[in-house]
Amino acid sequence: MRTLLAALLLALPFGPAQAEAVTSFTLSNGMEVVVIEDHRAPVVTHMVWYRAGSADEAPGVSGVAHFLEHLMFKGTDTLAPGEFSSTVARSGGSDNAFTSYDYTAYFQRVAADRLDLVMGMEADRMVNLHLRDEDIATERDVILEERNQRVENSPSALFREQFGAAQYLNHPYGVPIIGWRHEMEALDRDAALAFYRQYYAPNNAIAVIAGDVTPEEVRAMAERHYGAIPPNPDLPVRARPEEPPQRAERRLSYRDPRVSQPYVTRAYLAPERDSGAQTEAAALTLLAALLGNGQTSVLNQALQFDQRIAVQVGAWYSGLSLDDTSLDLMVVPAAGVTLDEAEAALDEVLATFLKTGPDPEHLDRIKSRLRAQDIYDRDDVSALARRYGQAMTQGLTVADVQAWPDILQQTTAEDIMATARAVFDRRASVTGHLMTPEVTQ
Repeated sequence: MRTLLAALLLALPFGPAQAEAVTSFTLSNGMEVVVIEDHRAPVVTHMVWYRAGSADEAPGVSGVAHFLEHLMFKGTDTLAPGEFSSTVARSGGSDNAFTSYDYTAYFQRVAADRLDLVMGMEADRMVNLHLRDEDIATERDVILEERNQRVENSPSALFREQFGAAQYLNHPYGVPIIGWRHEMEALDRDAALAFYRQYYAPNNAIAVIAGDVTPEEVRAMAERHYGAIPPNPDLPVRARPEEPPQRAERRLSYRDPRVSQPYVTRAYLAPERDSGAQTEAAALTLLAALLGNGQTSVLNQALQFDQRIAVQVGAWYSGLSLDDTSLDLMVVPAAGVTLDEAEAALDEVLATFLKTGPDPEHLDRIKSRLRAQDIYDRDDVSALARRYGQAMTQGLTVADVQAWPDILQQTTAEDIMATARAVFDRRASVTGHLMTPEVTQ
């Protein structure tokens, strides 16, 4: 049935998107609250997003945002370590958290009648976090082991870390979210509490509640639990070091004996989605899909099917970024094809695309697929909560989020090509080769 529905959605023209029922308001202490109503099931997702991520860390304490995320589960003046999560679990729910460059988010998915409970606990740990010395040592070991598993044991992850550092010379996006190991090893209680006291405040937070709730009941709960928390009058302006103009192409090679499949990747600096001006980001979203999304993509057709020099290709762009982001391309060469040959073929395909532009039918299919995916995503209230929270921590508004599907549909081939010509500047790119060590005789 789902396959049939997808086929029908792709075959039909779409009018303007029907936005979900969203209400937003701001408490007197500056905390923003977003309510997304969905009464089909008696469940609710409650999220608190802080406008503070790894890119907001002070120099020398990389990884402290992620470290604090772990420590937030260690207890408060009234909750014992681990009691928050165990209380949610006993209520039949689930909870977790995640850290990115621009935000840290905490969430619970529970029965609707447990919302008041989890909101009270979340408000408690916003101001009453209690850290013992043993908590610091234990959790520091946990994040170091996490780095071992996710980064140190993966040549591809180590390569991407070096690649990011080459992409951003001055902006903190060049520092890995999990942190540099030598700085992680020195993280202590003072560093964690300094970040907590600076950024974990209601006037730096957004609560997103999605599910079987009404705006009136959420407002009453939010006023009771969050409204009593004083704002931080010294919350710093979110000003970060700017990246200087990139005037020369950057290249790097990373060799590791554990590499099983070499590949070439390139990233071009690209603008992010901006409030009230999302057309350029929409053009980049469609450009990435045209080039590297699916079997009919430009790179796939040319390099895998026609020339047979690649076994995998890809193109990615995410405009959800507070500052400049990137459009990334990747080619995994077939056996017997060198990385230099794969890169040359990539350049040739890009040059041809810049001359010919997208196939109209291909572009229409991508737009229809994106609209269908948007419709499917509305069945998941947790995904909706994440959509709004992520966007709003990065300067977008509820209106921007709701306008996005229609902006994608309205973006033209001319918009895409104008953006492609501006972004595909080799002087503002980084190209990397991941490979095995050279064989010495």
